[in-house]
Amino acid sequence: MDSTVEIWETPTATDLVMIAGWRQWADAGSISSGLPDYLVKQTEARLIGEIKSDGFYLFQLPGAHHLLRPVVRFEDGYRRHLEQRRNELYYAGNGDKGVVIFLGDEPHLDIDRYTAAFFTAVHTLGVQRIASLGGVYGPVPYDKDREVGCIYSLPEMKAELNQYALRFSDYEGGASIGSYLVDRAEREGVPFQAFYGFVPNYDFSQLGATGREVRIEHDYKAWLDIMRRLNRLFGLNLNLTDLEQKSQYLLSALEEQLEELAEKSPQINIRGIMAQISAQFTERPFTPLDDVWEQGLADLFNDMDMED
Repeated sequence: MDSTVEIWETPTATDLVMIAGWRQWADAGSISSGLPDYLVKQTEARLIGEIKSDGFYLFQLPGAHHLLRPVVRFEDGYRRHLEQRRNELYYAGNGDKGVVIFLGDEPHLDIDRYTAAFFTAVHTLGVQRIASLGGVYGPVPYDKDREVGCIYSLPEMKAELNQYALRFSDYEGGASIGSYLVDRAEREGVPFQAFYGFVPNYDFSQLGATGREVRIEHDYKAWLDIMRRLNRLFGLNLNLTDLEQKSQYLLSALEEQLEELAEKSPQINIRGIMAQISAQFTERPFTPLDDVWEQGLADLFNDMDMED
């Protein structure tokens, strides 16, 4: 095994998938970093391995050292905490079905060696399918289902992914860690899909609302819409009730924030701007077929009860 990879527990599940995220630049709404951490806590996943950080990270770069250096916290001269780069593997499941949750720090250096180490872990654990997570900010409606972008590693995956109300990317530009791994996954013959949630971000400062940018740091609605897809795609059957509640609270809080801003800055017509954003947006809700079937049965029984 690659000496960069350390695995101290190998899952025995016959059906093993992975959800992967990073503390990275493509992390709008904390989809890539926050959602995996949330899943670790919700599933009570246990730490089973890591990719060691040796050689993958810069300490400083002229003009940008504050972006690269690990954060340290002192109290009265004593070091209480020093942030460390981490690339950790967690596991939750049973003998039949299991999920590996990977949460790491996007590397600064030696991406090919990092990618090789990542797939060494994948093959050592016996992971059969991978989904990575990312987020992109944009002027999209806050009160509609999030658009979820997708890239994938193997051409034959497209037919199945077509069922998941996804926007297949035509992006051209700097690669994220997810897109880099998708390229390597094709050479490894591993089914790998990267999901990117589009997260609402409104900058009203240029319109006269000084210093007012509405940005969602933890977009629970995006987390929920992505997990609905992964629940079905990977057959996870994870309980999403908590995320549904967090999502509703987030939407209510955003509505209040926008209403407050509209009252304080009537000159910029925030309601009109939001209506225009909504009118230009094509919603792609994902509703699994059996959920529709179950809702149809519920409606049918309700109608029968009313007739009785």
